[in-house]
Amino acid sequence: MANQEAAEIQISELDLLSSMFPYEEEFAVTDQLALAELKHYVENESAEVPSSKVQFILNIKTEVPNASTVEFSISCALPFKYPSVLPEITVRSLLLSRSQQILLNSDLKTYLMQNFSGEPCVLSAREWVKDHAAAYIDKDLSSFSMAASDATKSEVTTFTRLWIYSHHIYNKQKRKNIIDWAKELSLSGFCMPGKPGVVCVEGLQSSCEEFWSRIRRLTWKRILIRHREDVSLEGGGHAEIQKQRKFPTLEEKCFDAHGARGHHMDLGQLYNFLEEKGCADIFQMYFGVEGHSRG
Repeated sequence: MANQEAAEIQISELDLLSSMFPYEEEFAVTDQLALAELKHYVENESAEVPSSKVQFILNIKTEVPNASTVEFSISCALPFKYPSVLPEITVRSLLLSRSQQILLNSDLKTYLMQNFSGEPCVLSAREWVKDHAAAYIDKDLSSFSMAASDATKSEVTTFTRLWIYSHHIYNKQKRKNIIDWAKELSLSGFCMPGKPGVVCVEGLQSSCEEFWSRIRRLTWKRILIRHREDVSLEGGGHAEIQKQRKFPTLEEKCFDAHGARGHHMDLGQLYNFLEEKGCADIFQMYFGVEGHSRG
């Protein structure tokens, strides 16, 4: 399936979801920039391929046998090649234990793998959750402990590196947030303030996504994920994650600031820094030109 066709199918499905579930408590796109990038790509065939996945949440309320109502939250991310590949879906509920949640998500994935290939399936996944999810709350975990334990063992840890681009980063509070939140979430990387602003964070996928969720809620002229790297680590523990890191901690990097207010960084020095870290190819993704070392 061509990229253009996949993008058009994604937009059609998102439009359908929006019309079926008009209220934000039922359906909400959590990354509006990614959606805007996707629409721009469809409308301008020559536009660059979107750098981030469209992410959204579907909330479902369903009855459980004792007549109470339970809410399930379905977090979805559409890889750019969707629907040729399956969407990334995670179902959560406050009433699910960790083991129950693992079982539910594992069974949902099996259902999708067995029944869908190359066609939109978010609505079908929602229907499956609506019909089956409540039953997992009542599952006697003693009889499922082996399965849950196996599911936990086979759970893949994903290491993620996000390359974030901002029109500018001047504000001292935002710069403090970037450092503090990265520390809180055990993320490493660097932040280059000024115009443009560059932020790289790396660590557990869930931590990177939480960081992005917080950052993008702040007020920006423009901010987006320019590039994303995901590495699957089978049973990845702390040592495996540390091995993937290119940066020891997250620190602010200023490269010979110049300009009237010292806001424009020396991009040649940024290139040298990226080259030292084995990330020189990122420079072209950010600035559209190849960087050169400065002796």
